[in-house]
Amino acid sequence: MLAACAALLLAGCNNGDGIDAEALLGAGEDTANWITYGRDYAEQRFSPLDQINAETVGDLGLAWYADLDTRRGQEATPLVIDGKIYVTTAWSKVKAYDGKTGALLWEFDPQVPGETAVKACCDVVNRGLAAWGDKLFLGTLDGRLIALDRETGAQVWSEVTVDQSKAYTITGAPRVIDGRVLIGNGGAEYGVRGYVSAYDADSGDMLWRFYTVPGAPDEAADEPEYLARARETWNGEFWDLGGGGTVWDAMAYDAELDLLYIGVGNGSPWNQAYRSPGGGDNLYLSSIVALRPETGEYVWHYQSTPGETWDFTATQHIMLADLTIDGQQRKVLMQAPKNGFFYVIDRATGELISANNYTQVNWATGIDMATGRPIENPEARFDKTGRPFVSVPGAGGAHNWHPMAFHPDEGLVYIPVIEAGFPYFPEANWQPDRNRGFNVGIDQSAGAMPADEAVRRGAAAGTRGALVAWDPVTQTERWRVQYPGPWNGGLLATGGGLVFQGTAAGMFKAYSAADGRELWSFPAQTGVVAPSVTYTIDGEQYVAVMAGWGGIWALAPGGVLNETSGPVPNISRLLVFKLGGTAQLPPAPPLARRPIDPPAYTGNAAQLTRATYDFGRYCGACHGDAAIGSTVLPDLRRSAVLDNAQTWQTIVHDGALAANGMVGFSQSLSAERIEGLRQYVIFRANQDKELGGIGNQP
Repeated sequence: MLAACAALLLAGCNNGDGIDAEALLGAGEDTANWITYGRDYAEQRFSPLDQINAETVGDLGLAWYADLDTRRGQEATPLVIDGKIYVTTAWSKVKAYDGKTGALLWEFDPQVPGETAVKACCDVVNRGLAAWGDKLFLGTLDGRLIALDRETGAQVWSEVTVDQSKAYTITGAPRVIDGRVLIGNGGAEYGVRGYVSAYDADSGDMLWRFYTVPGAPDEAADEPEYLARARETWNGEFWDLGGGGTVWDAMAYDAELDLLYIGVGNGSPWNQAYRSPGGGDNLYLSSIVALRPETGEYVWHYQSTPGETWDFTATQHIMLADLTIDGQQRKVLMQAPKNGFFYVIDRATGELISANNYTQVNWATGIDMATGRPIENPEARFDKTGRPFVSVPGAGGAHNWHPMAFHPDEGLVYIPVIEAGFPYFPEANWQPDRNRGFNVGIDQSAGAMPADEAVRRGAAAGTRGALVAWDPVTQTERWRVQYPGPWNGGLLATGGGLVFQGTAAGMFKAYSAADGRELWSFPAQTGVVAPSVTYTIDGEQYVAVMAGWGGIWALAPGGVLNETSGPVPNISRLLVFKLGGTAQLPPAPPLARRPIDPPAYTGNAAQLTRATYDFGRYCGACHGDAAIGSTVLPDLRRSAVLDNAQTWQTIVHDGALAANGMVGFSQSLSAERIEGLRQYVIFRANQDKELGGIGNQP
């Protein structure tokens, strides 16, 4: 329907006084507002605004800020509509502010149960809202899709979009096409089946659902053709743990072609030897899939990592553009997924036009252009060799959820690159745990950082990040800004010749879009991982960004690998800038952490071996590799209850702090194994107390 509407905007497709089809189709030209996640349906995150430019950016100052009430990772893209700014925060809360003054207009708390946190692989984050008519739409961590009145924040309707008895979550922003609200979900690390759904914006009724992987055998007789084809690429009892393929982030839309593009995630479990014994491509994992938004009908797909076994999702930012390639104008789709290759694809047909690695890659030597498949390094297939493999990139990806940006005048895509490896240790006789813990099919403890200062510093030195300006036509790097660490923020490009990015070390910066020169910076006092937006009110340009260190890198390996910047605190705020802004942040509070002062270790060797495995599988994703914790969640080496076995059991076994997200693990671990975890943390704390150095800063 919208394809016709694009040609006949004045003939209809209007949704009253609110956000309608015409507004969304014209979002790229609307310089006052930012009405959809990627600014326009093409998700280019480019604004033509140029009041703030290379000559004036030196006068950029803080206009106002708002402290938030959630001290977890902040990943949201604000929406700006008619002078008001709408944000989501951690725990799926929503707030509305006056975009000029910062006055709080309303707030909404969906009351996500604290115990939902254990289902979230990568922090209790939320990436934003969608708008249609006079409503805003929110996906909550516990799997609800909620419609809010945009003026008041009052709930209009709420629909549960997942089986809440399973480990589904929602962290991504919805999108709206012609009154259909599109929402996916996450949870493949824990054992679920992925899909994307469409809901009626007015009523909340589900209109269609597109599954990304086939289901149990008893569903085969009734499944659509695209799933029947996919079933031929799977082996074994793959449905037992869901198969994975969650659609947890990227979407884009071409109104002229009337195609919705979704990015599909990793397999469940990661290790294909357990997920699909004997191999197979396992469609539609790690794929971009084109659908009809009115019906959810499959049109085409491109799979970037067939038979994926490394958590190489294709849920990363999908971006549309028209490029001149070999003298021909091409309508393309671009993606830099986790696997380290940049893809340019014909968005009408799914044909691969070109691909090249945008960072160091060792799991493959390139892409076979005849087949579109990666040329794999046989040693990378730990699922087949049974031997460990240190892959570059690793499970965190060469690029994760952080959005890219495109500058049409420069012809460049700006990529927030992660330079980090990951050790995959296949686990013999691995068994899933349907209650708690990651179900990934590898030994998550085997690659934990040892108590060796030289090894830790070597790992830190080899783990970096970069802002890379990539030419998608030539598939080459134009310039880069090197960072000492990974997990730097999403990007915004502007007509002022600027690229804005926050850093993991706590700065918000503006660079020249042409050559990467740093032109301006602001000390945000916390890591900035979210992308920024820009808008105008009364002819004045503003830039807004959510600040607040968090996400999987902050929680899991971050405490080990932050040698250069030191520990980064979480101070969650919305920061808004303008030329001549004079507001000041309060002085940064000191980062106060308990010293590492554990009791004596009283465990034994067998207990320590078992507990080392248990910590890697059940605890490390939140409390850090080798128990070196972050500043976002408790660093257990510093815990006040380490010397109290009974209190430890009350928390870890019984779930006394479930309301805060720390659920009990009695369904998976006996009291004896939970005591073993206490002894493991005591052992590690004593090691690090003696060691000092990296990961042990005050």
